[in-house]
Amino acid sequence: MEFPEDLRYTEQHEWVRREEHGVRVGITDFAQDALGDVVYVDIPEVGTEVRAGQPFGEVESTKSVSDVYAPVTGTVLDRNAALSDSPQLVNEQPYGDGWMILIEPTDQSEVGGLLDAAAYRAFTARASGEEE
Repeated sequence: MEFPEDLRYTEQHEWVRREEHGVRVGITDFAQDALGDVVYVDIPEVGTEVRAGQPFGEVESTKSVSDVYAPVTGTVLDRNAALSDSPQLVNEQPYGDGWMILIEPTDQSEVGGLLDAAAYRAFTARASGEEE
C-alpha cells in the first residue's frame, strides 16, 4: 500500500497534491484497493464549484458505487478526461494517471488542515483493524 509523503489525505480516502495552479485530487491506493476493479468514474465539468466535504463525483467498481468527496472548496480547473475511456487508471495509477480533478481552492489553508502521510497511514490501519 502506497502513502506518498508529498500528498495530503482525507478520511474519505482522497489525496491532494499542491501544484502551481491548484490542487490535483484523486482517490488513494487504499480506496482503490477496497473498491476493486473500477469500471466507471463520474467527475464534474470544468468550472463546477465544489465544497469541502461534499461529494463531487462517483466511482463505480465491480463491488459497489462510492461517492468521491472534495477535499477543499473551490472551482474545477481541469478534469481527467482519460477516465471516461480508461477508468481502470484509478486502479493502476491512483497517484498518477488515475487522478480525477484539479481544483483552484478558495482558501489555500484548507490543504494544510488535511492529513499528512503518517496520519493517513495510522487512520487506515485503525480503519482496517490493523496495528501500525
